[in-house]
Amino acid sequence: MSATAVTDESLIGRIAQGDRLAMQVLYGRHHVRVYRFGLRLVRDEQVAEDLISEVFLDVWRQAGKFEGRSAVSTWLLAITRFKALSALRRRKDAELEDEAANAIEDTSDDPEVTVQKKDTGQALRKCMISLSPEHREIVDLVYYHEKSVEEVAEIVGIPENTVKTRLFYARKKLAELLKAAGVERGWP
Repeated sequence: MSATAVTDESLIGRIAQGDRLAMQVLYGRHHVRVYRFGLRLVRDEQVAEDLISEVFLDVWRQAGKFEGRSAVSTWLLAITRFKALSALRRRKDAELEDEAANAIEDTSDDPEVTVQKKDTGQALRKCMISLSPEHREIVDLVYYHEKSVEEVAEIVGIPENTVKTRLFYARKKLAELLKAAGVERGWP
């Protein structure tokens, strides 16, 4: 059976039985996502690197307790969030400011469109920083990690209606900030 045909849930089951190969496959699938999400929360590359180790060590230890009530990726991001917030509490001088994801260059675009997207991405990141930490976190999870409102509520530990409200106000504020920055909606 190829690694891509194995579900995350079955990998967790195998990890619970001590399967190191299953752990390697799960790590390979999710470590970049965990790193990026952690980096946006802690804003420190070394701390984000440390978070990856802590998260996957928890997965190794806690795999038998995974109940499958959410997607494995949701579970991983919830662990990452908890670890990141704990790291921030340990760093007394830290500020909870996360940045939007780095723009991923689309190789199908011509150079001009790529530059326009990069400029738009930079403007978006600057505008994202102006949002409150609560709003940034919701936007990050919904748009960059493609999580549903239900999954975001579970990760952040707030009611679904609060997620919807924060998302509404975050979009509204982001639209205002982008318009003020001279960025029209959508990509070129």
